[in-house]
Amino acid sequence: MGTIILIILVLALIGALPTWPHSRNWGYAPSGITGLIVVILLIMLLTGRL
Repeated sequence: MGTIILIILVLALIGALPTWPHSRNWGYAPSGITGLIVVILLIMLLTGRL
C-alpha cells in the first residue's frame, strides 16, 4: 500500500512541474509541495511507520 502511494506521489511530482504555458507563472509551488509530501512519505516508509 505504501509503495503504491509513493509511486502515485512521484508521478504527481513529475506532473506538477511548470512546463505548460498556462502554468509557468505558478512557479515551483505545486512541485515543491508535492516533493515535500514525497520526502515525508519516503521517510515514513523507510522507518516503518507507513
